[in-house]
Amino acid sequence: MALGPRLDLRQSQSLVMTPQLQQAIKLLALSNLEIEAFIGEALEANPLLELGEVSRDAGEPDTMSLAAREEQGADALIAEGRGGEDRPLDIDPSAIDSDRDTGDRDTGDWGRAGSMTGGEDGPGIDERGEGELSLAEHLARQAGSLAYSDGELAAALHIIGLLDEAGYLPVDLREIAGELGVSLAEAEDALELVQSLDPTGVGARSLAECIALQAKEANRYDPCMARLIDNLDLVARGDFARLKRMCDVDDEDFADMLAELRGYDPKPGLRFGGGEAAAVVPDILLAPARGGGWDIALNEATLPRLVVNRSYYLELRHGCAGKEARGWLREKLADANWLIKAIDQRQKTILKVAAEIVKQQDGFFRRGVSDLKPLTLKAVAEAIEMHESTVSRVTSNKYLHCERGTFELKYFFTSGVGSADGEGASSEAVKARIKALIDGEDAKKILSDDTLVDLLKAEGFDLARRTVAKYREAMGIGSSVQRRRQKKMRGL
Repeated sequence: MALGPRLDLRQSQSLVMTPQLQQAIKLLALSNLEIEAFIGEALEANPLLELGEVSRDAGEPDTMSLAAREEQGADALIAEGRGGEDRPLDIDPSAIDSDRDTGDRDTGDWGRAGSMTGGEDGPGIDERGEGELSLAEHLARQAGSLAYSDGELAAALHIIGLLDEAGYLPVDLREIAGELGVSLAEAEDALELVQSLDPTGVGARSLAECIALQAKEANRYDPCMARLIDNLDLVARGDFARLKRMCDVDDEDFADMLAELRGYDPKPGLRFGGGEAAAVVPDILLAPARGGGWDIALNEATLPRLVVNRSYYLELRHGCAGKEARGWLREKLADANWLIKAIDQRQKTILKVAAEIVKQQDGFFRRGVSDLKPLTLKAVAEAIEMHESTVSRVTSNKYLHCERGTFELKYFFTSGVGSADGEGASSEAVKARIKALIDGEDAKKILSDDTLVDLLKAEGFDLARRTVAKYREAMGIGSSVQRRRQKKMRGL
């Protein structure tokens, strides 16, 4: 066989990650408020862009019933209103990983915007978390699964929104009750719920109450410690002789009490960055439809609408004499058109994912956390024919508001435990049931973890003792020994 140069023709397909495509993918992971900031920068950089009316041209909101979305189908939903150049914002992560020269790869875990999934089914609910969570976000996540009713949850979330950066409640409880139109007892129940959340001490109205909450959590709030906490002004002045007489303790016990006191955190809220607790702004709004089902809409109040200023473009085009100026104007027009299409596709992709989540978790929206089903990114991705990484981006930093409160989209992706019906039960539903059993226990007959396992098995939940203990500790509930001491102390 002779060796020599020759020409060959070959056909191949490859995905080219253009800067625009990379930016479009990153837009998926941004919340509406982050998109608003991004749009503000785009308006400064592109003179052809301007803000239009929030409402759509037809005067109808960007909303659609869940039933209509199911009938329309995934492909039709993505194709709605797009031009021939648009593509669904869905991409295999391997394409991004292969483009190593850009330096913009999305890596990390669930707690970061634009993150990849940690595994095929994603991490469990106890492993999910976010870096740089605000105090309000951290408390709201816990309150959603611990409230006894929608009214108590609404009042608790209102109180959470009033907390200062240190975690204290600076507003009188009577004033809060008046604003919410509830009784003082109901406001006190909501405050008690907030004060039961992690970190211990939040929701306190004074330094003494904050320290007392932490002492109770540590099972150290005996009559002597109570008198010490009630006289913190004497501690500050160093009047230890008087304090020892008031507490009726010797030098050794008093030294232990002071050491215990110094170990408590006077400003528990500051461990979340010390910034103001900002209210969560929902990206998606969910409401019951008239004929049954659900109406889903984007919160357009936080999403400005972009348009191209055509008249200004024509004016600039007539004034462009040179080739370089005309090229710059064409580039700005193309950038403006691309950004408008990318944001439009982002909206449709978010609505598509949210509609599938609502469909999968219909029981939760109708009946509460007890009907929250195990759900994975893979299940949603397969149902809507997208990649898991796309679903992960869409659910990052996005919040859905419904009648039961405001929830991060990732809240609906929960790990499952075995159940008698074979379908499995959400870990959140199991936590809610464990809390209900413990709250209803007799003070003279405290439920041990083994007893809880037996009771849960009788209700169809197949859990190991260590799993029950893990869930109990995650909710900040003490062991049976600790609860027995606390209830005995309350009875004194």
